[in-house]
Amino acid sequence: MTDFTDEELALDPHFADQFEKGFRPPCQLYLISPPAIDEGFVTQLAEALDGGKVAAFQLRLKGLDEDAIARAAEPLQKLCAEREVAFIINDSVALAKRLGADGVHLGQGDGDPREARKILGPKVQIGVTCHDSRHLAMEAGEAGADYVAFGAFYPTTTKDTHHRPEPSILSWWTTLFELPCVAIGGVTADNAAPLVEAGADFLAVSSAVWAHPDGPRAGVAAFSAVLGGAQEVTPSR
Repeated sequence: MTDFTDEELALDPHFADQFEKGFRPPCQLYLISPPAIDEGFVTQLAEALDGGKVAAFQLRLKGLDEDAIARAAEPLQKLCAEREVAFIINDSVALAKRLGADGVHLGQGDGDPREARKILGPKVQIGVTCHDSRHLAMEAGEAGADYVAFGAFYPTTTKDTHHRPEPSILSWWTTLFELPCVAIGGVTADNAAPLVEAGADFLAVSSAVWAHPDGPRAGVAAFSAVLGGAQEVTPSR
């Protein structure tokens, strides 16, 4: 196998400028839960959804068994259904199947999208973390993923990160592929503009909403200017 240097593999930051941009729906919010929640979190989620259009909500709880996550999920999933927000489970295909979730988000060690599709069926959304790798993103697309996620673009305290892509990877992806892409990692209303401009279809946000000094409703509302108004679609096949 031929070895390439990092310089040879580097993405031209002006790659997308060579092509005419095709139509894509406006960028939207993809909300991720805090790493730990209590019974009152459903109220916080409702407040967040009152702040503006949210396309999807991912329940990401670490350190709990699936029975505990399933119990926590019940009121949140019901609220998402009422608000027409896609309800996504992190990591576990089995739990997504058990709950009848709208989707599952898979890390690189969480299973093959092809197997997830066999288990979950054609209508459930499958997302795949691709870090800063164009190769992993193309593999995910070929495996039938509904969206790919790149990041972390900025420092984040939500999880340990070891990859820091440039926004140009979003431009490259959206120039060549129709499959939606999600920008994740330390995204705030103040630093999101370059990601939106680069072509992100969705901004995955967590602390920027839940830790907002004026509450989660204000946290979501703060993104309205950078997103350019109301959003109308969810990550889908």
